[in-house]
Amino acid sequence: MNIDLPKKFEYYLNKGVIRQCSPDKSRAQFLIDESKNSFEGLQERIKKMDINEKNANSIIKDCYDILMELIRAKLLLDGYVSSGQYAHEAEVAYLKNIGFFDNDILIINELRYFRNRAMYYGKILNDEYANKVVKFTNMIFPKLNIILEKTI
Repeated sequence: MNIDLPKKFEYYLNKGVIRQCSPDKSRAQFLIDESKNSFEGLQERIKKMDINEKNANSIIKDCYDILMELIRAKLLLDGYVSSGQYAHEAEVAYLKNIGFFDNDILIINELRYFRNRAMYYGKILNDEYANKVVKFTNMIFPKLNIILEKTI
């Protein structure tokens, strides 16, 4: 399966998937705090249970939620909100605007795709992919937090 980069952020802005709004620092802070709590909980869970075929899907979903909460927080701080069809893809597209490289954006977009397959179509993901996603989350999580700290 070959997942492409999302379209440019401006495309989603022009289509109304992304809308400008007043920056919402309190909602953004809530998302940041939730993401940090979820990240710490995920680390504890993996330490106690490791990653296996039984928990691979839930770990992948958790990683996705952790990263997306930080991306949404950045959008809110910058005065944007997303909704409707392609909202998650639009949020991933915003990473280019905040300095992420195409390779990282491709990985998050792939994660979005596979997480949706697991959530909505009953796709079972394996522990090998879950390990890859956790490793990536451990690398990207601090980068997103540094970007957010500079914005707040």
